[in-house]
Amino acid sequence: MPNTCPCCSGIAYQTCCEPYHNGTAKPSTPEILMRSRYAAYTLQLIDYLWQTTHPSVRKLYDKKSIAQWAKENSWLKLEVLSTTADKVRFKAHYRNNNQYFIHHEVSTFEQQDGIWYYVKGIFPEEK
Repeated sequence: MPNTCPCCSGIAYQTCCEPYHNGTAKPSTPEILMRSRYAAYTLQLIDYLWQTTHPSVRKLYDKKSIAQWAKENSWLKLEVLSTTADKVRFKAHYRNNNQYFIHHEVSTFEQQDGIWYYVKGIFPEEK
């Protein structure tokens, strides 16, 4: 496992996202959940990504596609641009087939029974 957390917090993985990934803690904010999901993509923790997707929208995703997206990319850096009570705007930098890309998204999260879940993402236009 990495020493510094892949979510780019600058904190050691063991005290940052690992407790969420191994189920000993639950993210307390949408930003923490989003960071833990990004780290899960870098570490290819597909079950965690599935479990942190809101049950009402899981049918829109499949584990095979999530795994493919996680594995085919080399995740380079996460930038959190802004947060609100239920949204996180971020840029995830990655490489695919030696090409550099930025995944720019505004993710919406919902809390259910005290647990935060990813609900959907929209992709704002660059200006």
